[in-house]
Amino acid sequence: MTNKRYLPPGALIPFLDALPETVVKSVIGQSVNDLPIHLLSIGKGVTKILIWSQMHGNESTTTRALLDFIPWFLNSSQKSLQEAFALSIILQLNPDGAETYTRLNANNVDLNRDAINLSQPESKALNNLYHTIKPDYCLNLHGQRTIFSAGKKGETASLSFLAPSANIERTVTPPRKKAMQLIVALKKTLEKVLPNQIGRYDDSFNPNCVGDKFTQLGSPTILFEAGHVSGDYQREITRKHLLTCLKTFLKTLITNDCNHSIEEYFNIPENAKDFIDLIISGVTVIHNGKNYFEQELAIQYQEKLKGDNVIFIPVMVAFASKIPLKSHKKIKLSKGLIDSPLHFNKRKMIKISNLTSLI
Repeated sequence: MTNKRYLPPGALIPFLDALPETVVKSVIGQSVNDLPIHLLSIGKGVTKILIWSQMHGNESTTTRALLDFIPWFLNSSQKSLQEAFALSIILQLNPDGAETYTRLNANNVDLNRDAINLSQPESKALNNLYHTIKPDYCLNLHGQRTIFSAGKKGETASLSFLAPSANIERTVTPPRKKAMQLIVALKKTLEKVLPNQIGRYDDSFNPNCVGDKFTQLGSPTILFEAGHVSGDYQREITRKHLLTCLKTFLKTLITNDCNHSIEEYFNIPENAKDFIDLIISGVTVIHNGKNYFEQELAIQYQEKLKGDNVIFIPVMVAFASKIPLKSHKKIKLSKGLIDSPLHFNKRKMIKISNLTSLI
């Protein structure tokens, strides 16, 4: 089940049970619905790294990448890394959200906006762990939607990074500078296979965000955003690139090969919301009794959990003679009639719903 976007907590049990005794398994708290929040402690080095994934329950790609990364790190060939680093890994900080495939936790709270209030048990568990281990580095692992481009009108943002700000002035503090330099190292490695597909997330300061808070507290923190690769709606290709990222991060630290300028970080193009999943052209739209000929339809897929699979529902979000967005796929119809910009008639709905098979 680990090759699916849907990764409920129960799917992790075989992986956890199969881990060797060298991995210290513990529970650092309970979710709102009393699901355990598991912690894996790996390695015996002096450099402490805190890694957490699925703070948002519907962002499973980074968790699946960790399922690849952990066995690699535990392999005997990585003995030097095991002796250099002590990793504290939370595979699913939000197990309730992972269960229901929702961004928020069971109290409908965004855990990445709860760094100050610490109103949720999951937030408290992460915060307590941070203050217990006092990490040298933090990796905050997320997923991002298909709408992002790497720069205005750029290519799809397959991976994006952020060195969070520590204040409203966005000062380049020493911890933030370290994070920036490490991101540049990651970008230089990944750009060979993802040319023009690496973006930089908006660095506006938000003290409610966990990355901003941990940067304030002195820990270099990197936000990872797993994005879209053309045609890869299951995010298996992105998963492989994330594995490369995690490996590169440790190897960069152990070789101290991170003497990069902050200008190189700011030269990474900032994410823009310039993509739509699908554009259908050659359509006549009837809206409020008026015909609009040769229109383009902008279709965005909504992710919905059905059974143990995530399905993609096509939803029309706009129509125009020319949609001012880039698209991951284009279809031209020889004839098409849509009776409303918000509702397809029954005959055409059959055709539109079949678009799910295209991904």
